[in-house]
Amino acid sequence: MPIKAGRFFSKDRLADSTTVVINEAALHAFNTNSPLDQELTEVDVNGTKTYKIIGVIKDFNYESLHRQVRPLVFHLSPVRQATSILTIRIQPNATKNAIDYIEETWQRFEKTDQCHYSFLDERLARLYESEQKTSIIATSFSALAIFIACLGLFGLAVFITEQRTKEIGIRKVLGASIAEILFLLSRQFIGWVAIAILIASPIAWYAMSRWLDNFAYRVAISWWVFVVAAFLAIGIALLTVSFQSLKAALVNPVKSLRSE
Repeated sequence: MPIKAGRFFSKDRLADSTTVVINEAALHAFNTNSPLDQELTEVDVNGTKTYKIIGVIKDFNYESLHRQVRPLVFHLSPVRQATSILTIRIQPNATKNAIDYIEETWQRFEKTDQCHYSFLDERLARLYESEQKTSIIATSFSALAIFIACLGLFGLAVFITEQRTKEIGIRKVLGASIAEILFLLSRQFIGWVAIAILIASPIAWYAMSRWLDNFAYRVAISWWVFVVAAFLAIGIALLTVSFQSLKAALVNPVKSLRSE
C-alpha cells in the first residue's frame, strides 16, 4: 500500500494508537486538500473517540472490481483489545507448517472455539466465480458453434464442387491453374463469411459493452479485437473448404467432363 502523503503507523510510536491513515477515496469524501494532522471523531455506544490523520495511502481494490473503491480508514487497536480477525503473511513453501503452528498456538489460548482460516487469494478468486463460470460456458458454446458452422461449410463446399464439376474441368482444359480454381471456389465462401462478420461485429461490441458496464473499473474494447476475430473466422472457413476445393481442383479434367 504505497503512501501518498504523510506516513504509516510505526511500532516505535505509542501515540499512533490515537491516529488513523486514510485512503484517497476517503480524502475525496472529506473534501480537503491537506488532511494531515486533521482530526476524525468516531461515535459509538461507548462514546466518542478522536483520531488524528497522519497519512494517506493510494487507493487499492479491497472489494470486487464491480464496485468503486470506497473510503477506508485504518487505525491501530489498543494492545489489550480482543481481535476477531488476524491477517498473517506466510512463506509459500511453508504453508502446512505455518497452519499447524497457528492452530497449535490458537489452542493454547482458546480451548472452546476452533480456529477458522482462509486464504486471501481464494477469497479474491471467489469474487469472480460468476465471471469464471460465464467464461467456461461461453468458450464451450463458442467451440460448439464453430464446429457446427464448419460442418455446414464443409457440406456446402461438397455440394457446390459437385455442382461445378464440369465447369472446373472446362476451366482446367482452357489453362486455368490450381490456384485459380481454388480462388474461384473459395471466393463465394469468403463473401458469406465477410457478411456474417459485418452482422456479428456490432452485436458482439454491444453485448460486450453492456457486460463491461457491470464493472466500476473496465477495459476499453479495441477495434483490433474484431479485426483479429475476422481474420480467424476467414482462416477457419478457408481451412474447412480448402480440402474439398483442392480435391476438386486436382481431378483429371477428362473425368470431370465425363461426370453426369
